[in-house]
Amino acid sequence: MANPILGTLIHAIGGVAASTCYVPFQKVKKWSWDSYWIVQASFAWFIFPFLIGFLTVPNLFSVFSDASTEVLINATLLGAIYGFGGMCFGFAIKHIGYSLTYTISIGISAILGTIVPLIMHGEFAEKFYGPGGYTIFFGMFMALIGIIICGVAGYRKEKDLKNNSTNGGEPLTFNMEKGLTLTLIAGVLSAVFGISLEVGAPVAEIAGEYGAGNFEGNANLILSTGGAFITNFIWFTIAGVKNGTLKELVDVKGVGKKNFILNFGMSILSGALWYGQFFFYGIGHVQMGAYKFASWVLHMSMLIFFSYVVGIVMKEWKQVTKRTYFTLVFALIILVVSFIIMAYGSKLGSEITIGH
Repeated sequence: MANPILGTLIHAIGGVAASTCYVPFQKVKKWSWDSYWIVQASFAWFIFPFLIGFLTVPNLFSVFSDASTEVLINATLLGAIYGFGGMCFGFAIKHIGYSLTYTISIGISAILGTIVPLIMHGEFAEKFYGPGGYTIFFGMFMALIGIIICGVAGYRKEKDLKNNSTNGGEPLTFNMEKGLTLTLIAGVLSAVFGISLEVGAPVAEIAGEYGAGNFEGNANLILSTGGAFITNFIWFTIAGVKNGTLKELVDVKGVGKKNFILNFGMSILSGALWYGQFFFYGIGHVQMGAYKFASWVLHMSMLIFFSYVVGIVMKEWKQVTKRTYFTLVFALIILVVSFIIMAYGSKLGSEITIGH
């Protein structure tokens, strides 16, 4: 039986994994971003999805053979398009930090990734006017308000850092304009990943028929992440050859044995955390019952919230004024309220559905 409250808690675990997945890069030494990225991408989007999918979905290859070829191809192609968004996301972190990159990018993804699939299936009006629908969409509206206020906090942060730099503080490395551009691209393309999962949903249903249970989402996840892996592997292999950084992956002596092992370990950990977010997403999604459509925005809201916690722990907001920090806290409160409202709307809708 579906349990939206449990589903919300599971989505929260996925949010923690997602918001910390790029933190291990801080420990990588004597490796370029290209080397780190190609290793983490290999594990996040290829090795872990296939390994966990094989272990949790009975007769995995039969599931794929039973699925429509059109569904398999379309889900994979949409995943490949998202792959470019993943790259932009990583580069945006360098310019505006974890908090703002996650908030703006994932916020856009949350809204588009929820509404577009409903429109695609002609279910928007049905869900909006259905039991709990008003509550859920009001929660989505609140999330959007929170995201906008986060953007305001970002611009205030840039102004504060410029003032600190002018007054003899640390040189300014924060670039809101460049980071915002990358983040907007990443947000739109991240929504494509959610659409990819939706397009691949029939594969998950087949996995459920084979007895995958709560792990049925691991089947279609392979398609979406597989597409993302192809894009990133090609891009960063070419970049590695062009920049002469590909040799770092085998140059034990040049990097040092200790750093070499550490770098691979941190890159694999990044991949595991990234994959972990959607491993838990799949389980939480099943628990949302009749209101599975709210899973994406709920999951993304959790991710945004925990990314701010990470940003604060990493002292990204240490040099800002009280006004800027208050703006940040206010945005966080609105985001927390928004996913509580969405969880309540999902529970309300499920209870009414079960009652009927």
